[in-house]
Amino acid sequence: MGDEKSGRSHLLPLLAIGAIASAGGIALGLAIDWFPVAASEQAGPIDTLWDVLLIVSVPIFVLTQTIVLYSVWRFRMKPGEELKDGPPIHGNTRLEVIWTAIPAIILVALCSYAYVVLRDIETAEAREMKVRVVGEQFTWTFFYPGKGGGKEIASNQLYLPRGTQVRFDIQSKDVLHDFWVPAFRMKIDAVPGITTQIRVKPTKTGTFPVVCAELCGLGHSVMRQSSHVVSPAAFDKWLEDKRTQAEGGGQAGGEEGEGGGGAAAPDAKALFASTCASCHVLADANAAGTIGPNLDEVLKGKDAAFIQQSIEDPGAEVAKGFQDGIMPNNYKDTLQPDEIKALTDYLTEVATK
Repeated sequence: MGDEKSGRSHLLPLLAIGAIASAGGIALGLAIDWFPVAASEQAGPIDTLWDVLLIVSVPIFVLTQTIVLYSVWRFRMKPGEELKDGPPIHGNTRLEVIWTAIPAIILVALCSYAYVVLRDIETAEAREMKVRVVGEQFTWTFFYPGKGGGKEIASNQLYLPRGTQVRFDIQSKDVLHDFWVPAFRMKIDAVPGITTQIRVKPTKTGTFPVVCAELCGLGHSVMRQSSHVVSPAAFDKWLEDKRTQAEGGGQAGGEEGEGGGGAAAPDAKALFASTCASCHVLADANAAGTIGPNLDEVLKGKDAAFIQQSIEDPGAEVAKGFQDGIMPNNYKDTLQPDEIKALTDYLTEVATK
């Protein structure tokens, strides 16, 4: 009887400690900036779902830890009790029903809420743009519809118009990848042999990283590109320029342009920075990547033909100490001929002397 009264006397202090710890944990969790900038319509509901999960999870964590720590202290072994067994007790049926029913109710409620959020953010609008995303070791390629249903337009950078819903049809050429733009909050696996889909409506202009969120091989960490969200007018101009390039209608500026310079040559240094700098060392571009060879060393004495071949067919000659298959082999498809020439001329000028 004494032990029972003692246990009850500890109940109120334990509840007070749990309430204070829960309130502090919730406040801290909500104050932490967990995610990057929100740049899509889907980001708001997903961030709210995260906050709801945090608000529910913190008190449960505090409750269980409080009970565990209290039990360790209250029922610890005392000197002379080393060989004793615990007292025989009978389970409390009411308590067992309660601690089974409450978690079940919480799980059903949270799963129902998550389902509603998922259905809401995946609802298709009457007008949506389609982009086909293809992952391969270790790059993403983005395909846009051709004019009049013609050949698709390939790009190694993702361009999207602000305020337009985009349906991504996601595929993989080789292994399992995961297409993720953290600022959009949406992510999904790219699975060989099937096409997966997500919908995103960008709401904020800017440049946001595109990453692979599934370990896909040695070069996984550098499977990064950029998503450029621009105004609808700038996107239309960019896409028209890409179509003109694909049709052989003349140069239309660099890959990174947002609609300017109809006859301007690609900015080779900027193109190198967005395409090659994450993997290679090149002093002129302040690049310090370590996945691929140091270009200041391996290109010394090489000619333009070798450099162009290294861009278009990187497996033709692999630098000593490096593994074949790390560098993407699709630049001949995703880069325009003038861009390959600009890169070749730039590297010939700065790295071969």
